[in-house]
Amino acid sequence: MMRKATLFLMLFIMLAFLAACNGKETASDSEKSTESGENIKIKFAHSAVETNSRHEAALKFKSLVEEKSNNQITVEVFPNEVLGSEPQMVEGVAFNDIQMVAASTYAQYEPKVDVFGLPFLFETNEQAWEALDGPIGQEVFSGLLDDNLRVLGHFENGFRHVTNNVRPIEKVEDLEGLKIRTPEMPILVSIFEALGSNPTPMAFGELYMALQQGTVDGQENPISNIHASKFYEVQDYLSLTGHSYSATTVAISDEFWNTLSPEQQKIVQSSLTEASKFHRNLVMEEEEKLLAELEEGGMKVNRPDIASFREASKDVYVEYEDTYGKDLIDSILEEQK
Repeated sequence: MMRKATLFLMLFIMLAFLAACNGKETASDSEKSTESGENIKIKFAHSAVETNSRHEAALKFKSLVEEKSNNQITVEVFPNEVLGSEPQMVEGVAFNDIQMVAASTYAQYEPKVDVFGLPFLFETNEQAWEALDGPIGQEVFSGLLDDNLRVLGHFENGFRHVTNNVRPIEKVEDLEGLKIRTPEMPILVSIFEALGSNPTPMAFGELYMALQQGTVDGQENPISNIHASKFYEVQDYLSLTGHSYSATTVAISDEFWNTLSPEQQKIVQSSLTEASKFHRNLVMEEEEKLLAELEEGGMKVNRPDIASFREASKDVYVEYEDTYGKDLIDSILEEQK
């Protein structure tokens, strides 16, 4: 019995010693990790092709973040819907599977965010920026926080225009019956229904093939998207309707955001603000050049009288009063005066 007790005591002492050593080793490893600084990785997804200025803006953001953080924070950019359609990418951020996304709509979580796309709401890009960046925009987009989506700012997209293969759009009647692809945005579907066409929501990644095969007659997008995606290869006419303004809003997973230190949050936010300004300036500077290149590529460009388009789409405002709130719509309109 004495021998068994002695053996048991020796075994207990050995186990206690090993546990202490393991604990000491773990603590040491933890201290080393804290001292060295763990690398933080951000997956940043968007739908534009690599030749689009939006991708340039995303790469600008990546460069700024990595420079300011001394590469403690690294950014991997995923363009061209490689992580899914825009609604799928937004959902990925909401579930914290992706850290950041640049998307044209978040209406699946907060319908009010599409209020800025009402037909002919803005006359200039600067008016749109003022609304997006100001108190109204901040209030509207803050509602996304309930779904883990923290908006950091807005890349440019611009005013949207119509291309098609049937005829130039000189007046609203010219859209009658045309099958026009739109993004999966209810407001744009409503606009094109009001204009008399047959709107067909479709993921951007499927659009070139759909135009090439004649699945749809045309589509609507800002000039930079039309140029970058080489739609001049599969579309004959570009009509500068400017029927709706479209930003590309950048959101980050709020859950991920809250794992960052205040200093790291400042780096991410300031880098996004700089990249947004860079993108807005780039789009504005390039627009006339891109238009000329689209014409050189074979597109026939026309500038329709938009009075008939305004008149045909005015009931869209009434249709969306319950969705966006009449007070919100009126506030944006009042700000334009």
